[in-house]
Amino acid sequence: MFTKLQPVPLSTRTAERAIEGEVSADRRLVVVAALLALYVIWGSTYYAMKVALESLPPFLMAGPRFVLAGALLYAWLRRRGHAPPTREQWGASLKIGLLLLVVGNGAVAIAQKGHVSSSTSAVVVASMPIWAAVFARASGLRSTGREWIGLLLGFAGVVMLKLGGALTLNGAALVLLAAPIAWAFGSVWMKRLPLPEGVMATATQMIMGGAAMLVLAAATGERLPHMPSARSLVAVAYLTVFGSLVAFTAYNWLLRNVRPALATSYAYVNPIVALALGAYLGGEPVGALTIGAAAVSLLGVALISRTTA
Repeated sequence: MFTKLQPVPLSTRTAERAIEGEVSADRRLVVVAALLALYVIWGSTYYAMKVALESLPPFLMAGPRFVLAGALLYAWLRRRGHAPPTREQWGASLKIGLLLLVVGNGAVAIAQKGHVSSSTSAVVVASMPIWAAVFARASGLRSTGREWIGLLLGFAGVVMLKLGGALTLNGAALVLLAAPIAWAFGSVWMKRLPLPEGVMATATQMIMGGAAMLVLAAATGERLPHMPSARSLVAVAYLTVFGSLVAFTAYNWLLRNVRPALATSYAYVNPIVALALGAYLGGEPVGALTIGAAAVSLLGVALISRTTA
């Protein structure tokens, strides 16, 4: 099924085109690797979250994952001599952690626990780059005409992914509407806050966001009625290592080094990966409409990414 959709080769070419005019030649490999981490890894996390939620409640699934990933990264950085964050930096990290993780990631978990499919979640979240462009413009960063065309093409592509199936927005799915808005606002606002330097910002955001999720889990009465299944625990481990440590770190780096439209372009490739996984693991059919949608979506990403800095 991956052979038919060819998500990784297409994403690779997209990532390579993305960096033209965006960064200097000596940094292109880093940008390509970061984009691929977001395109492929975060595309797979929708399915991984669905598996993890089979025997875990939303905030008890996500909170420990982010606290653990953030603590491991923080300990590694401190061991390498990085200075501890100031109180002001911890406060800024809490604000971004609430927006990106508690609302952005938490809303997805709540919706998927409410039986929203992983591919539907990816489709709804794909509106995020448009919100990011709106917030970026409001903050003084103008989007070019090519970027807006790319953003609209990308959104049109992910909408096409569901035209041949059942996209039912029930109560749980409506919770998803808050996720892309909060994530986009936090992604743009991040550049104006006194966050720690470099990867330390990723560590503190995950610690603060994860801790807030644990508080919400206690406040909402989440409990573990029985031992989580091995299948769910493996999914949580995957989310911790790849979804949090690898991909979230890559995302923070991209936000500080490229335009918001490029950093958030992963949202248009993620639904393709999510559908490919659903087809491969769940046996869902993939027709011509899906392949056409993938082409439209990736065209939008290419237009966004070719915009000069």
